[in-house]
Amino acid sequence: MNGSERINMAAGEWYTCLDSELEALRILARDAVFEHNSLPPRQRGDVGPALKSLLGAAGERARIEAPFHCAYGFNIFLGDGVFLNAGCIILDTAPVRIGKGTLLGPNVQIYCAEHHKEAAGRQAGLEIAKPVEIGDNAWIGGSAVILAGISIGAGAIVGAGAVVTRNVPPNTTVVGNPARPVRRG
Repeated sequence: MNGSERINMAAGEWYTCLDSELEALRILARDAVFEHNSLPPRQRGDVGPALKSLLGAAGERARIEAPFHCAYGFNIFLGDGVFLNAGCIILDTAPVRIGKGTLLGPNVQIYCAEHHKEAAGRQAGLEIAKPVEIGDNAWIGGSAVILAGISIGAGAIVGAGAVVTRNVPPNTTVVGNPARPVRRG
């Protein structure tokens, strides 16, 4: 590991999340998320002002329903017309790119961090960040969980409650834990 923990995180190398610079960035995100989740809907609009300025990108008509939670915010890139329903959680230690027209149901969770396999490494706060990419016009059902390093292709459907542990090809429907392809009817 070289440089700051933020540099290591961005480079996809092992880093310690127990770092003052990363904690300061998480506090900024928590403040922005608090504002987003607390504003009256008409005042908040599609994305609360502080959260919108924190995001890596938010396309036209991208909407995040409250409540919402993210780790940093600056690693989240939303295409035009993306919709995140209430209760979504994005732990964006690495870039999370969600393509245009993609819909996330309530309580979808996206995790970019993987913790160390050894107990001592976990106690030291060691993590490695892996990006998540979701293509255009995908549909992620409520309470689905998408793990670190996963790519979901354009037009794919992830069934409600699925745990996505492998990449999903375009125009494929997956369901279950772990998520497996099914025939579209």
